[in-house]
Amino acid sequence: MALNTQKPQLDPTYLEKLQDYYAEHKVIPSYSVLAALWGISAKSWVSQCVKRFEESGFLDWTPDKQLKPGARFFERRMAHDTVQAGLPNPAVSDGYDLVTIDDYLVRVPSKTSLVRVKGDSMIEAGIHEGDLLVVEQQPNANVGEIVVAIVNNEFTVKFLEREKGGFVLRPANKAYPVLRPKDGFEIFGVVAGLVRRTR
Repeated sequence: MALNTQKPQLDPTYLEKLQDYYAEHKVIPSYSVLAALWGISAKSWVSQCVKRFEESGFLDWTPDKQLKPGARFFERRMAHDTVQAGLPNPAVSDGYDLVTIDDYLVRVPSKTSLVRVKGDSMIEAGIHEGDLLVVEQQPNANVGEIVVAIVNNEFTVKFLEREKGGFVLRPANKAYPVLRPKDGFEIFGVVAGLVRRTR
C-alpha cells in the first residue's frame, strides 16, 4: 500500500486568518486552535500546513519551540495598479505583490525610531496630531527637510531653515512662531515618512 506523500493544498485564506488572529491576540495559536481556525480536522494536516508556512518564511520557531511570525509574516498585498487621486481609472487588475511596510519606510532599522505627533504646528505639511513619524536618526540635516529636533529637552517636529543668525525651526502652521532657541537645538533625526490610520 503506497503512502500518500502529497503536501496539502494551502487554502489562500489560511495565512489571512492566521494574520488576523495574530493582530488580535499577538500570539500564534496552538495546533488545536489552528485546526479550528482553518476548519481542519486532522492534526497531521495542520502540522503539514505549519511546515509549509515555515518553509515559505511566514512562520518560525522560538528557542523554546513556540511558533512565532517569520520574516515574511508581515508582508502585505500591494496592488500592481496605482490609485487615482483625480478621475477614476476603470482599468483595475487583480494582480498584486507582497511587501512589508518596512520595505518602504525603514532603510536602517537600528537607526530608525517611531515618534508620535502631538499638536498641529505641522498640519500644513500634512502632519497631524496622532500621526506616527518614521524618523531616521542622524545629527545633521539639509535645509528644507522636516526634522525632529530636541529643544529644552523636548522633541519638536519642524522644517529646518537657515537665517542670517543661523539655523531655525519653522512650523507649517501660521498660528505658530519660528523657533529660534537661544541655547540652540539638537537634531534627533530626519522624518522619512509617517503612518496614520484614517478610521
